[in-house]
Amino acid sequence: MESIKEKLKSIAIQEFQRDLLNWFSEEQRNLPWRQDQDPYKVWVSEIMLQQTKVDTVIPYFNRFIEQFPSIEVLSEAEEEKVLKAWEGLGYYSRARNLHTAVKEVKEKYGGVVPNTPVEIATLRGVGPYTAGAILSIAYGVPEPAVDGNVMRVLSRILSLWDDIAKPKSRKVFEEAVRGLISHENPSYFNQALMELGALICTPTSPSCLLCPVREHCQAFHNGTQTELPVKTKNKKQKSINLAAVILKDKEGRTLIHKRPSTGLLANLWEFPNMEIVQTIRSEKEQLNEEMLTKYGAKIEVGDILTRIEHVFSHLIWNINVYAGFLVDLEEESESLKRVTQKEIEPYPFPVSHQKMLKYLEDIDAE
Repeated sequence: MESIKEKLKSIAIQEFQRDLLNWFSEEQRNLPWRQDQDPYKVWVSEIMLQQTKVDTVIPYFNRFIEQFPSIEVLSEAEEEKVLKAWEGLGYYSRARNLHTAVKEVKEKYGGVVPNTPVEIATLRGVGPYTAGAILSIAYGVPEPAVDGNVMRVLSRILSLWDDIAKPKSRKVFEEAVRGLISHENPSYFNQALMELGALICTPTSPSCLLCPVREHCQAFHNGTQTELPVKTKNKKQKSINLAAVILKDKEGRTLIHKRPSTGLLANLWEFPNMEIVQTIRSEKEQLNEEMLTKYGAKIEVGDILTRIEHVFSHLIWNINVYAGFLVDLEEESESLKRVTQKEIEPYPFPVSHQKMLKYLEDIDAE
């Protein structure tokens, strides 16, 4: 197999840079984080864009920056407010890591995002891609920022058959970017590769006839653009059956609890729920027992309100949602509270439980 250095010899690098940068200068999307090169805004946008589409991120980014316009403001914010601003974006560890890292930047670097690969790589949640994106886009440092779009583009340009699903392949593509990147304008170069992957060199049916670097693309010349990149499929998602119950007491308050500080959806709030196991006992009986033993809550489970399917990258939740009456509660705590419909608004909920919120009024009416 040819080395990257050998692959790069087959491409006219300066012409490739020129064609790519000219296209990006003319065709780049007008995105809010491109209004300036503020390292903080670049950082927030890149964290939000992980695993999330641009159109989804735009309103979240605008609201987040409006609420937390600077590193100082975000570093002093309560975690619950940060999670509430992130509510609905998913992958909440991104928000917690960003919050932690911003505090470190304020304390250790005087509120200025580090501009060296060594320093920026030490920040919580900042991996090689995010570090490269911030350094190149905000500071003009010629560091690679290799995401899925970039790997797809370069696998076709250079005819690279390394499996992009394997972590070790990232090094191959980082080496390729180092050999191709424009040292005069690394900011535009990295953004252009990402943009090309998002708009033209798409996963299926790439628009080769519209591609500004088609003449440099080995896959196009070889007719292999639909075979690349090589990517092995993920393991099948695990499916879990859950039952949740929206409980109201006689004052009309709703029982909610906070998830643990580690693990999936850490520190978010939700309605009481449990995994349902195959047994002769009904879901309602299992809920009654779970609420009593886990929360010290005596309840009456009513009718089913809805069924919700929520898909994660690695598992699927199938949730049956019930209405219920809270007969008695031993005691409240920092992670178990009864709240009114007005009081519930500031609490951050995962998407699956946000869908349940709309049933609160239905239960009140019964």
